[in-house]
Amino acid sequence: MKGLVMKSTGSWYLVKAETRQYQCRVKGKLRLKGFKTTNPIAVGDWVQFDKESSDKGIIYSIVPRNNFITRKSPNLSKEAHMIAANIDQAILMATVVYPRTSFGFIDRFTVTTESYRIPTIVIFNKIDILDKELIKLQQEMIDTYIQAGYNCFSISALKNRGLGILEEMMEGKINLLAGHSGVGKSTLINHLSEDINQKVAEVSDFSQKGVHTTTFAEMFEVGSNTFIIDTPGIKEFGLSDIQEFELSDYFPEMRRLRGKCKYYDCRHIHEPKCAVIEAVNSGSIANTRYYSYLSMLENEDNRG
Repeated sequence: MKGLVMKSTGSWYLVKAETRQYQCRVKGKLRLKGFKTTNPIAVGDWVQFDKESSDKGIIYSIVPRNNFITRKSPNLSKEAHMIAANIDQAILMATVVYPRTSFGFIDRFTVTTESYRIPTIVIFNKIDILDKELIKLQQEMIDTYIQAGYNCFSISALKNRGLGILEEMMEGKINLLAGHSGVGKSTLINHLSEDINQKVAEVSDFSQKGVHTTTFAEMFEVGSNTFIIDTPGIKEFGLSDIQEFELSDYFPEMRRLRGKCKYYDCRHIHEPKCAVIEAVNSGSIANTRYYSYLSMLENEDNRG
């Protein structure tokens, strides 16, 4: 049988085939085929499986993927962990407070999705709790990512504000939802469908960090042919398998200037007549984005 992986628990996979769901495990040999990731199968994968009983099965092969997204494994720094596969669109949920999402985290995420050619939306949640100063900071961050070429806007998942435009952009797609623990991913998903009841936890006042409420990645159907993949909260997002010479291509605003530097192999650091440096100096590329680029370029651990 052919089915879609809806949930991964590490050793068992919930697979949807037609109108039924099956608890499946992986055939032993599947793990020995040279996978470079800690998990051979991810949510969003189409798989072939044999039924063992009315509700259980054994996965014996994976249908070739359209794409996938990985992050460095939190336990094995030289291994990658596959987050999801066959994604049409990524949605990064950020917040300027409770918890705070940094420019660096957003930039590492967007560089990763760019490298896998996955269109990305950046949304800022919790507009209902922001004062004037934080609203100004949030708007500056939104302007930065709009300037870079991303769809970016603010919402309140708790108060159900601004969700209409997001639902329109999600329609007919498999959407990956990511962000720090506590940014409101589960609250958003609960609003998208009455049939979903994801656990929601408060953010600690002391640490201003969220509590992990989602342990494993899981995909939900929220409309006709529309899915959203909820992922565990990500504290950090190290880059995997991105080489130094290609890094600037994963910043859309830098990619647009490809070929305009004096030197064809320009790294955009201190070279003369560098179009990227000139764009930074003129303000058409944000300083924060350029500093993120330099940080990724210098940090070999983050480049994989």
